[in-house]
Amino acid sequence: MIERVGTVRKITVSLPQELVEFADTVAATMQISRSKVIAEALAAQREREEARLAAEGYRFYAQEANEFAAASLRASSEVLDHDGQTR
Repeated sequence: MIERVGTVRKITVSLPQELVEFADTVAATMQISRSKVIAEALAAQREREEARLAAEGYRFYAQEANEFAAASLRASSEVLDHDGQTR
């Protein structure tokens, strides 16, 4: 279930008949309005999109962290000799 946040606006949306019928079936099953079914579907899509963008960002920064770690390891290796002592 979504929480109502902000102002509610009435809009006109054109949908294929089969989607209207599906929305009506879901609304009847869940005992909520057709508008609520559509609002919840859009909110769920927004959550999926936000999760996808967050995952994309985490992958980007993880790659950067891996590159930094590799560069740090190379730099540390140059400072230390094979016996683990500084030059």
